[in-house]
Amino acid sequence: METIYQETITREEIETFPVFAFDGEIRVIENAGEVDEAVVYLSAHSCLGFDTETRPAFHKGETYPVSLLQLAAAERVYLFRLNKFGFTPSLRRLLADVRIKKIGVGIRDDLRMLKERESFTPASFVDLQDFVVKYGIKEKSFSKLMAIIFRVKISKRQRVTNWEALQLTPQQVKYAATDAWGALRMYDELLCHG
Repeated sequence: METIYQETITREEIETFPVFAFDGEIRVIENAGEVDEAVVYLSAHSCLGFDTETRPAFHKGETYPVSLLQLAAAERVYLFRLNKFGFTPSLRRLLADVRIKKIGVGIRDDLRMLKERESFTPASFVDLQDFVVKYGIKEKSFSKLMAIIFRVKISKRQRVTNWEALQLTPQQVKYAATDAWGALRMYDELLCHG
């Protein structure tokens, strides 16, 4: 049976929903030696959730490269600390693999900034901001899409924290994993029930 989704949602409605955060397995990749094993695991999946985080800039003209790349399978999320080991060839190959769909929300800037780190040709990316249109959904933000599709509230408190910190906090790790995993889950939900 086809699910009918709300076109839009208010902040007041969202406030009534339970808070959601991914509580499955999260692996934080801190050095280049761990990357290839993670890529082998992720490459075995046909769809992955995708997101990035960048250290916030508070002054005009100040910019930073992507600090964190998040890739999610249904049961495990990997957080790659690019600020510690760079954007490795195996990660670039994974993001260029036409056989694996990468699902994200508002991904144009994420891809542009990743290409600024190292040149690669992104392939098979699905932006939920475009994908949800055929389901009648007009909202574009990750948290509003999660609210419409799953009736949950997402905390965005960690968004403007320092993603280049020596150690990520447990809150940053959970936030980053939720963004990538949530994109994958929304895509699956729309395909199955939309």
